[in-house]
Amino acid sequence: MDVSALATMPQAVNLLDAGSLLSAFGALGIAFVLFAETGLLVGFFLPGDSLLFTAGLLCVSGANGTAHLSLPQVLIASVLGALLGAQTGYWIGRRGGRALLARSRARKLHEGAARAEELLDRYGHAKAIVLARFVPVVRTVLNPLAGALNVPARLFTLWQVLGGVVWTVGLVLAGYALGSSVPNVDRYLLPIIAVIVIISLIPLALEVLRSRRASASPAGTGAAGSGAAGSVSESPEEAR
Repeated sequence: MDVSALATMPQAVNLLDAGSLLSAFGALGIAFVLFAETGLLVGFFLPGDSLLFTAGLLCVSGANGTAHLSLPQVLIASVLGALLGAQTGYWIGRRGGRALLARSRARKLHEGAARAEELLDRYGHAKAIVLARFVPVVRTVLNPLAGALNVPARLFTLWQVLGGVVWTVGLVLAGYALGSSVPNVDRYLLPIIAVIVIISLIPLALEVLRSRRASASPAGTGAAGSGAAGSVSESPEEAR
Protein backbone atom coordinates (compact mmCIF):
# COMPACT_ATOMS: atom_id res chain seq x y z
CA MET A 1 0.00 0.00 0.00
CA ASP A 2 1.32 3.47 -0.88
CA VAL A 3 2.26 5.94 1.86
CA SER A 4 -0.03 8.47 0.17
CA ALA A 5 -2.95 6.12 0.75
CA LEU A 6 -2.19 6.13 4.48
CA ALA A 7 -2.05 9.90 4.50
CA THR A 8 -5.49 10.18 2.96
CA MET A 9 -7.04 7.41 5.06
CA PRO A 10 -10.51 8.40 6.29
CA GLN A 11 -11.14 8.63 10.00
CA ALA A 12 -13.96 6.10 9.94
CA VAL A 13 -13.88 2.93 7.86
CA ASN A 14 -17.04 0.98 7.10
CA LEU A 15 -16.04 -2.68 7.32
CA LEU A 16 -19.15 -3.69 5.38
CA ASP A 17 -18.39 -1.33 2.47
CA ALA A 18 -15.87 -2.69 -0.04
CA GLY A 19 -15.17 0.77 -1.44
CA SER A 20 -14.47 2.20 2.01
CA LEU A 21 -12.11 -0.65 2.87
CA LEU A 22 -10.21 -0.33 -0.39
CA SER A 23 -9.94 3.45 -0.13
CA ALA A 24 -8.55 3.19 3.39
CA PHE A 25 -6.21 0.21 3.17
CA GLY A 26 -5.68 -0.65 -0.50
CA ALA A 27 -4.32 -4.07 -1.46
CA LEU A 28 -3.03 -4.71 2.06
CA GLY A 29 -6.57 -4.39 3.38
CA ILE A 30 -7.72 -7.11 0.98
CA ALA A 31 -5.25 -9.57 2.48
CA PHE A 32 -6.35 -8.77 6.05
CA VAL A 33 -10.07 -8.93 5.26
CA LEU A 34 -9.83 -12.26 3.41
CA PHE A 35 -7.65 -13.70 6.15
CA ALA A 36 -10.22 -12.75 8.78
CA GLU A 37 -13.20 -13.88 6.71
CA THR A 38 -11.78 -17.31 5.87
CA GLY A 39 -9.71 -17.98 8.98
CA LEU A 40 -11.50 -16.44 11.96
CA LEU A 41 -15.11 -17.10 12.86
CA VAL A 42 -15.56 -13.46 13.84
CA GLY A 43 -14.98 -12.45 10.21
CA PHE A 44 -18.08 -14.11 8.76
CA PHE A 45 -19.76 -10.72 8.12
CA LEU A 46 -16.94 -9.27 5.99
CA PRO A 47 -17.67 -8.60 2.28
CA GLY A 48 -15.26 -11.00 0.55
CA ASP A 49 -17.04 -11.34 -2.80
CA SER A 50 -17.84 -7.68 -3.30
CA LEU A 51 -14.37 -6.68 -2.05
CA LEU A 52 -12.62 -8.82 -4.67
CA PHE A 53 -14.85 -7.68 -7.53
CA THR A 54 -14.59 -4.02 -6.56
CA ALA A 55 -10.81 -4.31 -6.26
CA GLY A 56 -10.71 -5.61 -9.82
CA LEU A 57 -12.78 -2.64 -11.01
CA LEU A 58 -10.46 -0.20 -9.30
CA CYS A 59 -7.41 -1.74 -10.98
CA VAL A 60 -8.53 -0.42 -14.37
CA SER A 61 -6.27 2.32 -15.63
CA GLY A 62 -7.98 5.68 -15.59
CA ALA A 63 -10.81 4.62 -13.25
CA ASN A 64 -12.44 7.53 -11.46
CA GLY A 65 -13.06 5.69 -8.21
CA THR A 66 -11.86 6.76 -4.78
CA ALA A 67 -8.85 4.45 -5.05
CA HIS A 68 -6.69 3.13 -7.85
CA LEU A 69 -5.05 -0.24 -7.25
CA SER A 70 -2.37 -2.30 -8.92
CA LEU A 71 -3.71 -5.52 -10.44
CA PRO A 72 -0.62 -7.64 -9.57
CA GLN A 73 -0.69 -6.37 -5.98
CA VAL A 74 -4.41 -7.08 -5.65
CA LEU A 75 -4.04 -10.61 -7.03
CA ILE A 76 -1.13 -11.42 -4.73
CA ALA A 77 -2.83 -9.94 -1.66
CA SER A 78 -6.11 -11.72 -2.43
CA VAL A 79 -4.57 -15.14 -2.92
CA LEU A 80 -2.29 -14.89 0.13
CA GLY A 81 -5.07 -13.65 2.41
CA ALA A 82 -7.53 -16.34 1.32
CA LEU A 83 -5.07 -19.23 1.45
CA LEU A 84 -3.41 -18.29 4.74
CA GLY A 85 -6.79 -17.59 6.31
CA ALA A 86 -8.28 -20.94 5.36
CA GLN A 87 -5.20 -22.82 6.52
CA THR A 88 -5.20 -20.95 9.83
CA GLY A 89 -8.88 -21.71 10.36
CA TYR A 90 -8.22 -25.38 9.65
CA TRP A 91 -5.41 -25.63 12.19
CA ILE A 92 -7.43 -23.77 14.82
CA GLY A 93 -10.17 -26.35 14.36
CA ARG A 94 -7.67 -29.21 14.32
CA ARG A 95 -6.02 -28.15 17.56
CA GLY A 96 -9.05 -27.24 19.62
CA GLY A 97 -12.21 -27.88 17.63
CA ARG A 98 -13.22 -31.18 19.19
CA ALA A 99 -12.58 -29.90 22.73
CA LEU A 100 -14.56 -26.74 21.96
CA LEU A 101 -17.51 -28.76 20.70
CA ALA A 102 -17.35 -31.09 23.72
CA ARG A 103 -17.37 -28.21 26.22
CA SER A 104 -19.88 -26.01 24.42
CA ARG A 105 -23.59 -26.17 25.20
CA ALA A 106 -24.49 -24.01 22.22
CA ARG A 107 -27.06 -25.90 20.16
CA LYS A 108 -26.27 -23.85 17.04
CA LEU A 109 -22.61 -24.82 17.22
CA HIS A 110 -23.38 -28.53 17.41
CA GLU A 111 -25.95 -28.23 14.63
CA GLY A 112 -23.38 -26.39 12.51
CA ALA A 113 -20.81 -29.13 13.10
CA ALA A 114 -23.33 -31.81 12.18
CA ARG A 115 -24.30 -29.87 9.05
CA ALA A 116 -20.68 -29.43 8.00
CA GLU A 117 -20.01 -33.13 8.46
CA GLU A 118 -23.11 -33.93 6.42
CA LEU A 119 -21.97 -31.65 3.60
CA LEU A 120 -18.48 -33.13 3.62
CA ASP A 121 -19.94 -36.64 3.46
CA ARG A 122 -22.52 -35.81 0.80
CA TYR A 123 -20.27 -33.89 -1.59
CA GLY A 124 -16.95 -35.43 -0.66
CA HIS A 125 -14.16 -33.48 1.00
CA ALA A 126 -12.67 -32.07 -2.20
CA LYS A 127 -15.91 -30.74 -3.70
CA ALA A 128 -17.20 -29.34 -0.40
CA ILE A 129 -13.96 -27.47 0.32
CA VAL A 130 -13.87 -25.91 -3.16
CA LEU A 131 -17.57 -25.00 -3.31
CA ALA A 132 -17.50 -23.49 0.18
CA ARG A 133 -15.28 -20.69 -1.16
CA PHE A 134 -18.18 -19.29 -3.16
CA VAL A 135 -20.76 -19.25 -0.35
CA PRO A 136 -20.67 -16.48 2.29
CA VAL A 137 -20.51 -17.67 5.92
CA VAL A 138 -19.95 -21.26 4.76
CA ARG A 139 -16.41 -20.37 3.64
CA THR A 140 -15.83 -19.00 7.16
CA VAL A 141 -17.24 -21.94 9.11
CA LEU A 142 -16.09 -24.88 7.00
CA ASN A 143 -12.36 -24.38 7.47
CA PRO A 144 -12.20 -24.74 11.28
CA LEU A 145 -14.85 -27.44 11.20
CA ALA A 146 -12.86 -29.38 8.62
CA GLY A 147 -10.00 -29.38 11.09
CA ALA A 148 -12.26 -30.39 13.97
CA LEU A 149 -13.71 -33.23 11.87
CA ASN A 150 -10.20 -34.50 11.07
CA VAL A 151 -10.25 -33.97 7.32
CA PRO A 152 -6.72 -35.02 6.20
CA ALA A 153 -4.37 -32.02 6.19
CA ARG A 154 -2.88 -32.74 2.76
CA LEU A 155 -6.29 -33.16 1.18
CA PHE A 156 -7.61 -29.98 2.79
CA THR A 157 -4.55 -27.96 1.77
CA LEU A 158 -4.68 -29.14 -1.84
CA TRP A 159 -8.35 -28.33 -2.39
CA GLN A 160 -8.49 -25.14 -0.34
CA VAL A 161 -5.58 -23.81 -2.41
CA LEU A 162 -7.37 -24.72 -5.64
CA GLY A 163 -10.67 -23.25 -4.49
CA GLY A 164 -9.02 -20.16 -3.03
CA VAL A 165 -7.10 -19.35 -6.21
CA VAL A 166 -10.14 -19.85 -8.46
CA TRP A 167 -12.36 -17.76 -6.17
CA THR A 168 -10.00 -14.82 -5.66
CA VAL A 169 -8.44 -14.61 -9.11
CA GLY A 170 -11.77 -15.25 -10.83
CA LEU A 171 -13.62 -12.43 -9.05
CA VAL A 172 -10.77 -9.94 -9.33
CA LEU A 173 -10.35 -10.59 -13.06
CA ALA A 174 -14.12 -10.45 -13.58
CA GLY A 175 -14.18 -6.98 -12.03
CA TYR A 176 -11.16 -5.93 -14.06
CA ALA A 177 -12.74 -7.21 -17.28
CA LEU A 178 -15.97 -5.32 -16.61
CA GLY A 179 -14.08 -2.14 -15.77
CA SER A 180 -12.02 -2.45 -18.95
CA SER A 181 -15.01 -2.98 -21.22
CA VAL A 182 -17.49 -0.44 -19.76
CA PRO A 183 -16.37 3.23 -19.64
CA ASN A 184 -16.83 4.94 -16.25
CA VAL A 185 -18.26 1.73 -14.76
CA ASP A 186 -17.23 2.91 -11.30
CA ARG A 187 -20.20 5.30 -11.39
CA TYR A 188 -22.42 2.24 -11.03
CA LEU A 189 -20.32 0.68 -8.29
CA LEU A 190 -23.04 0.44 -5.63
CA PRO A 191 -25.63 -1.30 -7.86
CA ILE A 192 -22.94 -3.69 -9.13
CA ILE A 193 -21.87 -4.57 -5.58
CA ALA A 194 -25.52 -5.13 -4.61
CA VAL A 195 -25.95 -7.57 -7.51
CA ILE A 196 -22.77 -9.42 -6.53
CA VAL A 197 -23.94 -9.77 -2.93
CA ILE A 198 -27.33 -11.11 -4.05
CA ILE A 199 -25.75 -13.60 -6.45
CA SER A 200 -23.30 -14.79 -3.81
CA LEU A 201 -26.17 -15.47 -1.39
CA ILE A 202 -28.14 -17.61 -3.86
CA PRO A 203 -26.25 -20.89 -3.12
CA LEU A 204 -26.73 -20.37 0.63
CA ALA A 205 -30.44 -19.64 0.17
CA LEU A 206 -30.90 -22.74 -2.00
CA GLU A 207 -29.13 -24.90 0.58
CA VAL A 208 -31.31 -23.54 3.41
CA LEU A 209 -34.44 -24.16 1.32
CA ARG A 210 -33.33 -27.71 0.53
CA SER A 211 -32.66 -28.39 4.22
CA ARG A 212 -36.07 -27.09 5.27
CA ARG A 213 -37.82 -29.21 2.66
CA ALA A 214 -35.89 -32.27 3.77
CA SER A 215 -36.69 -31.69 7.46
CA ALA A 216 -40.36 -30.99 6.68
CA SER A 217 -40.95 -34.39 5.08
CA PRO A 218 -39.29 -37.06 7.26
CA ALA A 219 -42.57 -38.90 7.71
CA GLY A 220 -43.06 -39.30 3.98
CA THR A 221 -39.53 -40.57 3.58
CA GLY A 222 -39.98 -42.97 6.48
CA ALA A 223 -43.24 -44.21 5.07
CA ALA A 224 -41.69 -44.77 1.71
CA GLY A 225 -38.78 -46.56 3.33
CA SER A 226 -41.06 -48.81 5.40
CA GLY A 227 -43.14 -49.53 2.33
CA ALA A 228 -40.05 -50.52 0.42
CA ALA A 229 -38.93 -52.68 3.31
CA GLY A 230 -42.34 -54.32 3.42
CA SER A 231 -42.13 -55.08 -0.28
CA VAL A 232 -38.77 -56.71 0.17
CA SER A 233 -39.95 -58.77 3.13
CA GLU A 234 -43.07 -59.91 1.35
CA SER A 235 -41.36 -60.89 -1.88
CA PRO A 236 -40.03 -64.24 -0.51
CA GLU A 237 -43.57 -65.17 0.56
CA GLU A 238 -44.85 -64.29 -2.90
CA ALA A 239 -42.10 -66.34 -4.43
CA ARG A 240 -43.29 -69.33 -2.47
